[in-house]
Amino acid sequence: VYGDRRRAPLRLAALINGTASHLVEFDDIFRDAIYHPGSPTIAAAIAAAQERGASGELLLRAIVVGYEISTRIGVAVNPAHYRFWHTTGTVGTFGAAAAVGTVLGLDSKQMAHALANAATMAAGLQQAFRSDANSKPLHAGHAAEAGALAAMLAGEGFTGALDALEGEAGFGAALGGKPDWSRATADLGRRYNVTAMTFKNHGCCGHAFAAIDGALLLAKRHGLGPENIRAVRVGSYRAALEVAGMRDPRTAFQGKFSVPYVVASALVHGSVRLDAFAPKRLFDPPTRALMARLTFELDAEAEAAFPGRRSAMVEIETADGQRFRHRQLHRKGDPEEPLSDAELEAKFHELAVPVLGRTKAARLLAEIEAIDGAKRVGLAPAFAVGSGR
Repeated sequence: VYGDRRRAPLRLAALINGTASHLVEFDDIFRDAIYHPGSPTIAAAIAAAQERGASGELLLRAIVVGYEISTRIGVAVNPAHYRFWHTTGTVGTFGAAAAVGTVLGLDSKQMAHALANAATMAAGLQQAFRSDANSKPLHAGHAAEAGALAAMLAGEGFTGALDALEGEAGFGAALGGKPDWSRATADLGRRYNVTAMTFKNHGCCGHAFAAIDGALLLAKRHGLGPENIRAVRVGSYRAALEVAGMRDPRTAFQGKFSVPYVVASALVHGSVRLDAFAPKRLFDPPTRALMARLTFELDAEAEAAFPGRRSAMVEIETADGQRFRHRQLHRKGDPEEPLSDAELEAKFHELAVPVLGRTKAARLLAEIEAIDGAKRVGLAPAFAVGSGR
């Protein structure tokens, strides 16, 4: 269990680490499936690899398999699935099952049964993150644990309904409207979705990113500070309004799902990182004043491009009556505008150093960067919390 000296059984470690990794809204995104694959898939894969003494190469292979299977299922059932379901909690169960099944060495028949039982244990309602609740990160942890259980059972001969995906009362019919299963196999073996991930540059809901990026670009391009801004208009796609449209966030959780707050905060403070949701920042008077001058509405062009593109139109009107507009077609961190290695390392240290201390965080990063050559997966779960060396 990361940041602690304690170890836990495979399923419990997957549950705890999967939940923790989704808690601060800083995990990866596969946008075509509206899905965060890393939290459920990697948490389960690492737990299985540690328990079985697997090599680093096998761990990476398991993660790739988990990403590939789950992202393709996610593409097939979305965007209809996302109307009511949290893809990370549902589709993430397949990612965890496939990854753990790979570590355990399941054959093709066993893997099919693992995925079949993952389908019937997949869960995670959208309503869980439309209020200030702890449920959303738990979705990722539950997916990691349930997928691990499905794989472990399959390895012991436990069977599932092999038409659980496409059957008339199966996962697709119940949770995906009318899924197009041909999308799940398109370019299979030629295009790997793990190479097309978005890495978050802001510590909030990914639906807000394009608006933040567009607002910061306009402010930098035209030398605008909050005192120069009379009004801000943001247009985006429907899911962004429904999930991240909170007008008056009162808690850190609500702030992460509020485009008005994160855009105003970015314009006032220059970024939206973890400190953006501390109580002092959440009720910062300049930010609140700018929020009152910000409108957030549906943009037809952004809606038409969703989910393949997460875009936003941002317009800033200045105090002297000038208007500047910018359509942000992609988010910083998307495959089209990737974060550099240096930016990814800086993000790692921002998250890890307060928990592990600088020396231990550096050791963990070095271990991660060399994981492909490791004979046995360690990844330093025994590093204790604190600022020690």
